Amino acid sequence: MPGLPWLDKADIRFPDISRTLAAPAGLLAAGGDLRPERLLEAYRQGIFPWYEEGQPILWWSPDPRTLLFTERLHISRSLRKLMRRESFEVKTDTAFGEVLDGCAQLGPKRPGTWITPAMKAAYLRMFELGWAHSVEVWQEEELVGGLYGLAIGHMFFGESMFSRRPSASKIALVNLCAILEPLGVNVIDCQVGNDYLHSMGAEDVPREAFRHLLQQHCQTPCDAPPPWPAPGVHAITS
Repeated sequence: MPGLPWLDKADIRFPDISRTLAAPAGLLAAGGDLRPERLLEAYRQGIFPWYEEGQPILWWSPDPRTLLFTERLHISRSLRKLMRRESFEVKTDTAFGEVLDGCAQLGPKRPGTWITPAMKAAYLRMFELGWAHSVEVWQEEELVGGLYGLAIGHMFFGESMFSRRPSASKIALVNLCAILEPLGVNVIDCQVGNDYLHSMGAEDVPREAFRHLLQQHCQTPCDAPPPWPAPGVHAITS
């Protein structure tokens, strides 16, 4: 693709996010690899990998950026009723690989996936290192929904979510907010918006405002993952 920078595997630096292409909108660079150092560098600058099997690694930074501020989370009346009526158990970091598999599962609404084997391996490694986390929704000992992403500095970078029961991923998101607030994290990067996320209170933020948030919350030294609750049950919706 003319004008698209190709990353050197020996150099983890990225072009400035202001250099994204107009078409396809938000595409910044290609190539490189998915090693932890590069992924951390990417997320701190508002960049994430998104590509399909058979493509080179593609790096994106869309404008505007969809963010969810935890204090502005919207929980609909119907979702509150569902959480009271049904018996769900919410855990963190007890089934990260299963959540990855759930997010990658194909179906009528998801004919393709960007969660390639290489992406799975990369985020499993980030989980082992303590940067990536999952929120899992269980019902009668069955994993019925969840989400995963990375905690870096004082931001959470959401990657994907799935549901095998109505609104299970929404329940995961509600509980993610409950987990993050005591940790001093009140910004969730949702990357690209949709009706589902906007219904939960997510909003589209211009690139420069997003860059300012990254400078506020992610540019302090991040040599080690931020605190996170130990694996297990951390919230039970009711």
